[in-house]
Amino acid sequence: MEQTDTLRTLNYSGIFLSCFSEYSEKCIHATPEHVLLYLYSGEQIIEDRGEKIVIKAGECAFIRRDHRLIMYKNSVGKDLYKGISLTFGRSVLREFYSKMNRSEIPKKPSVSEKNIFKLEIRPDITSLFQSLTPYFDGHTKPTEGVAHLKLLEGIYAILNSSEDLYPVLFDFTEPWKVDILGFLNENYRDDLTMEQIASYTGRSLATFKRDFKKISHLTPQKWLIKKRLEAAYFKLKEENKKVQDVYMEVGFKNPSHFSTAFKREYGFSPSDL
Repeated sequence: MEQTDTLRTLNYSGIFLSCFSEYSEKCIHATPEHVLLYLYSGEQIIEDRGEKIVIKAGECAFIRRDHRLIMYKNSVGKDLYKGISLTFGRSVLREFYSKMNRSEIPKKPSVSEKNIFKLEIRPDITSLFQSLTPYFDGHTKPTEGVAHLKLLEGIYAILNSSEDLYPVLFDFTEPWKVDILGFLNENYRDDLTMEQIASYTGRSLATFKRDFKKISHLTPQKWLIKKRLEAAYFKLKEENKKVQDVYMEVGFKNPSHFSTAFKREYGFSPSDL
């Protein structure tokens, strides 16, 4: 994280306030949990795989977990950057999901590969974040119970925003099965067969393929390649690593296959970075 002046961050049981008095800050976002972000003032630019998403004061965004993103937190004129984010752990989501009325769950929501979703500002989102302001302005820590209720309120706000966020939030099916995306994000570099991945996540191959369709429109093989390429892009651009050092780090077996796949995905060769 790069900063030149005063940065203040408060954490109340997964609810974060970030406020700083400088013109710009660049940081790497790599949280393993989903995040709901609301900007009170300033501007935030999120760079994901070459695409830039701009979030302005009064806007809200949902950020998918397990992805490395580059964030720029900027002051705008005399308005300093100030934002609040809610972080949703798996245990909170599982508890919420277990209590849901299954009839309320969309039967066939579309599956998105996006990592950042800008949400339309609705009354439920506005009231949620307005209710959090006094805790940070007065430095009064909310009780664990209140913080938990605010996280639940945040989940409802996300689900009310779009049916497409149901399979993103609840990318698990049965409580005894290992979370598919959690496992793949931790082990995408390994040379595993689909049968091995299915077994490690507590599924038969057929069940694994069926469950995977609920969380991605890609096949598992294509998802792994895309994930490896995203990791390689980040290492080449942000860590200034060499191509010959990167391709094996992210799980490719030979540089030729890596270079071909990279150019197909991004439109230029990895050496061009």
